[in-house]
Amino acid sequence: MSPEAPAPPFMVAPFRLDSLREPAPPVPPVPEHGKHSTKSHRRRRRGGRRALLLAFLLLLVAAGAYVGIRLSTPEPAPAVTAAALPTVRVPAQTVTLPWPTVGQSAVAVPSLGVDLASGPEKAAPVASLTKLMTAYVVLHDHPLALGQPGPTITVSQADVDDYDNATVDDDSNAAVSLNEQISEADVLGGLLVHSADNYADLLAMWDAGSLPAFVAKMNTAAARLGMDHSHFADASGVDPGSESTASDLLKVAAVDMANPSFASFVKMSSVTLPIAGTISTYTPLLGIQGVIGVKSGFTSAAGGGDVLAVERTVHGKQVLLLSAVTGQTGPVVLAQAGLHALALVDAMSPFIGSTEVLPGNRVVAHVGEAGSSIAARTAAPASLLTWPGVTATRVFVPARHVAKQAPRGTQIGTVVVTLGTQRVEVPVQLDRDIPPESLLQRLS
Repeated sequence: MSPEAPAPPFMVAPFRLDSLREPAPPVPPVPEHGKHSTKSHRRRRRGGRRALLLAFLLLLVAAGAYVGIRLSTPEPAPAVTAAALPTVRVPAQTVTLPWPTVGQSAVAVPSLGVDLASGPEKAAPVASLTKLMTAYVVLHDHPLALGQPGPTITVSQADVDDYDNATVDDDSNAAVSLNEQISEADVLGGLLVHSADNYADLLAMWDAGSLPAFVAKMNTAAARLGMDHSHFADASGVDPGSESTASDLLKVAAVDMANPSFASFVKMSSVTLPIAGTISTYTPLLGIQGVIGVKSGFTSAAGGGDVLAVERTVHGKQVLLLSAVTGQTGPVVLAQAGLHALALVDAMSPFIGSTEVLPGNRVVAHVGEAGSSIAARTAAPASLLTWPGVTATRVFVPARHVAKQAPRGTQIGTVVVTLGTQRVEVPVQLDRDIPPESLLQRLS
């Protein structure tokens, strides 16, 4: 018997962990149409999520763009609203002045817009006071800077003849010679200081080419200045047809005295001219008690007259006072007219007051911003010279631009107060800071 074959070695199967897992349940077969339905549903869900995400992103972009535009676009300035500012009326009172019993008289304070007359006025000859209008027209047509000679005027034969004829009539004149070269300033000096009648004609011919043409200019100017009772027939006042009233004369005198060149001439007691030499003024009381001009005049038809100007310091301020007296008679008629005129301006001074026309620290406006209303106040009080019965007007003028978040003390406007020719401007400042806007307010 053959020996037995050895038994095969013992075999152990390899161990697998997944063998311990529960077997997955069998997936039931899905019908063909069901597979397609599920895939389509999943695609729709993913597409919806993408659309929502895209819409959200677009919304964020639009909001950012809107915020950017809002932040970069200049915002309108804060609104400024003015409070009511009524006029200020100074209480009236009776003003009694020492009016002359002869002729006509009037007073004026140009800076206060005040003018008073002695009574009902009627046009009458005013002699050389006519030259106030002659000088006004010449300086209007040929302005002359203070201290400058101005254009040169050539003396003609007609001008020489005019002087010769006037001298025979014993009128006030200044010598001239043929072809003399004389400046506008010298001719005006001779006209206003020495009251030279022939210089009035010389200026009229130079300005307008003829006396009638110049007289027409004088009457046009008188109408423009509101001199309703005035009519001029010549440039010198020798013609009695040159008529005016005391009140009318002060209207042109006020404008004349506002011209520095005119005012410099009438302050002079004498003037030195190329041919005429040194000639003196006829204006009485010049340099006495503050008298700074203006002009006197006399003819037999007009009597004696004087338009007088003085400067006074009233309540710490310089003020110009004017008076006019016409139709005076007597042996020293110009001096008499001058004394009456001076008495009138002296009597006026006590009636000039100083009135506070705008208090300081007064709320005159409000600034609206960021839901707030911030008061704005006057930075200082303001006072003006006044006369009984006058009124001062007050107007708030806003600044051109008020910055957002402006700090306290920022000027947001000005109150302008006027009375006559007086004018004062008072700054208006914020009472507190303008607060910043919140982001919500900026987006709303």
